[in-house]
Amino acid sequence: MTRYLKTLRLFWTTAVAAEMEYRVNFVLSACNAIGAAAVGLFGLELLYSHNENALGGWSWEQALTVLGLFEILRGMTTSFLDPNLTRIVRYVYEGTLDFILLKPIDSQFWLSMRNVSPWGVPDMLIGLGILIFAGVRMDVPAGMYIVGLIPVALAMLVLYSLWFVFASLSIWYVKIWNATEVLRGLLEAGRYPRAAFPGLVQIFFTFIVPVAFMTTVPAQVLMQEATVTWMLAEAAIAIGLFLFSRVFWRFALRYYTSASS
Repeated sequence: MTRYLKTLRLFWTTAVAAEMEYRVNFVLSACNAIGAAAVGLFGLELLYSHNENALGGWSWEQALTVLGLFEILRGMTTSFLDPNLTRIVRYVYEGTLDFILLKPIDSQFWLSMRNVSPWGVPDMLIGLGILIFAGVRMDVPAGMYIVGLIPVALAMLVLYSLWFVFASLSIWYVKIWNATEVLRGLLEAGRYPRAAFPGLVQIFFTFIVPVAFMTTVPAQVLMQEATVTWMLAEAAIAIGLFLFSRVFWRFALRYYTSASS
C-alpha cells in the first residue's frame, strides 16, 4: 500500500505540473463550470416556477441538493476519469498498452490513476456551494456533510466502475466513443431526483444504470431521509460494480493482442 501511495503522489505531482503549464485552461474551465451550473439552476427555477413540487414531490431545496451532488460528480469526472479512462482507447490502438502491462504495478491502477487534472475543481466548488446553500435553507446539521462523504465516495466508485467497464470494451472495439457518449448522456439524468421520472424509468435508472445511487441516495442521506436499506444497497452496488470492473478487465486482457506479438 505504501508503494502505491508513493506512486500515486508521483503520478499526480507530475500530472498537475504539466497541466498548470496551460493556466488559461483553468479560467476557461471555471467559465464553463459557471455556465453549466447556471443552466442547471435555470432549469430547476423554470420547473418550480409554476409548481412547488414539480419533481416527484421534492421541494426546490431538495432538488437543489441533487443538482449540487451532480456538479461535484461532474467535477470529479473531469479531474479523475476523463484524463485517464479516455486514453485507454489510444493505448490499445497504438499498442502502447504493452508497456503498461509490463510495469511492476497493477495495470488497472495505472490506467485509472496515472493522470489528474485541476480543471474539474471549479465544478466541485460550485457543487459544494450549491449543497451548502440548500443545506442552510433546509437547516441541515453541519455534521451531516461529514457523514455525506461516505455516500458521495460510493457514488464516485459506481461512476468509476461504469466508466472503466465501458473503457475496457476498447479491447474488442476501438471506436468505443459512441458507447461512452451514450453513457454520459444517461448519467445526465442524475441532475434530477429519482422520483421525477415515471415508474419504469425509475427502475431503469436505479437497477440498470444506477444513476439514483449517485445523486438521489446521497442527497437523501444529507437530508436524513435515506433508509438503511437504500444505504446498504448503494454500498453493495458500488462494491459489486468495482469488483466486476476488476474481473471484466482481466477477462478483456485475455483477448488483447500485443503489438509485438
